Amino acid sequence: MQSLYEWDFNDRKDDVVKVLEHNLKEFAPDFDDKGFSESVVKGVVENRTEIDQLITKYAPEWPLDQITVVDRNVLRIGIFELKYSPEIPPKVAINEAIELAKTFGGESSGKFVNGVLGTIYKKMEEAGEGKKIPQ
Repeated sequence: MQSLYEWDFNDRKDDVVKVLEHNLKEFAPDFDDKGFSESVVKGVVENRTEIDQLITKYAPEWPLDQITVVDRNVLRIGIFELKYSPEIPPKVAINEAIELAKTFGGESSGKFVNGVLGTIYKKMEEAGEGKKIPQ
């Protein structure tokens, strides 16, 4: 989340993988699951257009650029995990996103993230839509 925040905060100009590598080296040199972090960061960036369309659709009262950088990127991670990460159960993806929002976001971030992701998950279930596996 920190690397996506930094990348987004800097207008998505930097190579997000280099941002992640720097942050892991600087702040988590002993972190042992770098592959997972990289797959999430790359997946969010590669699917950002569709992910951002879902945020816009399911949070229509909040233009994307008015959602805080933290909340926007927590939603991106949550949606990526909901739609594209077959190894992560949907409820786990939602709960983890809510915890990130509560920890790093504002006072109402957890509720906001819960509402958006909960609605997306409900619509996915109603449509019988399983997770997509990236090509």
